[in-house]
Amino acid sequence: MKALVLAGGSGTRLRPITHTSAKQLIAVANKPVLFYGLEAIAAAGITDVGLIVGDTAGEVRAAVGDGAKFGLDVTYIEQSRPLGLAHAVLIAHTYLGDDDFVMYLGDNFIVGGIDDLVRTFRSGRRPAAQILLTHVSDPSAFGVAELDDDGRVVGLEEKPRHPKSDLALVGVYFFTPAIHAAVRAIEPSWRGELEITHAIQHLIDNGADIQSMVIEGYWKDTGNVADMLEVNRTVLEDLEPRIEGTVDEDTVVIGRVVVGEGARVTNSRIMGPAIIGAGVEISDSYIGPFTSVGDNCRITGSEMEFSIMLAGSAIIGVRRIEGSLIGRNVQVTHSLHAPNAHRFVLGDHSKVEIQS
Repeated sequence: MKALVLAGGSGTRLRPITHTSAKQLIAVANKPVLFYGLEAIAAAGITDVGLIVGDTAGEVRAAVGDGAKFGLDVTYIEQSRPLGLAHAVLIAHTYLGDDDFVMYLGDNFIVGGIDDLVRTFRSGRRPAAQILLTHVSDPSAFGVAELDDDGRVVGLEEKPRHPKSDLALVGVYFFTPAIHAAVRAIEPSWRGELEITHAIQHLIDNGADIQSMVIEGYWKDTGNVADMLEVNRTVLEDLEPRIEGTVDEDTVVIGRVVVGEGARVTNSRIMGPAIIGAGVEISDSYIGPFTSVGDNCRITGSEMEFSIMLAGSAIIGVRRIEGSLIGRNVQVTHSLHAPNAHRFVLGDHSKVEIQS
């Protein structure tokens, strides 16, 4: 069995961050979202991975390499532009051949991995496709499944205006080679994309066995800032405390906190769960729960919680930051007459002056 991992796409809901960075490489708990998926695939015993890449191919290649650090053998498959999930399957046919495969969207996050899901697919009656579903409050934002009274999949619709259920497709799919004929048979949707929901519907219409599983565990599509912060919170809940850097006697550390190698924390208060990356400098500051500070950041005379701060950024003299996603190499400094709290979504290499 192989894996097909999608790491292209433009990440429009995470702009301006994704103007300069792949959305799958935005870090939660100081690790790119994509890495969690690759680790889950390796843990399920799958070693051969086709990685779909687009405009950010260079950045993804630099981060993932040949896959050896994950125990994987990664083959890169170029997609000229994002033309749909079914298009990704279409262009990967030569790589996938006649093998069964799991298709994993690189910006999805599933707590607990996919080990059990892989075993279920391989040990069962081997349907043409097995899809994962979860109940959502806003099904019109997702691909939606319609089930009959016996729980069989009878219909799929991509981002419907009037959803027939609240069961959204999770970004992990299991396929036999039957899917290849289906992706060749469909036409682009009104969005100009080859939709995987249409390909699966083609299988249904032609009598193929399509199985579904409703997952009750935690799943997130990290396509927007709110979901990214929520995944960060979830990962930090299981943080194992570790102090590798230097924490002076005037600093108070409470709860599950990681301080990375070479980091220095002085005269500050850190309340976990929180992770402080390698080479970070924090002084005269408060870092609250559910905060991730990337490598080589600097925080001075500031307060921050429930936020993600990516590598190389600096916050100086800012009274309060919360619920924020701060890109790489960003500078946030103080000015006059600031409100007590600030909320940011800042792109890489930004420089912002605020009143404080």
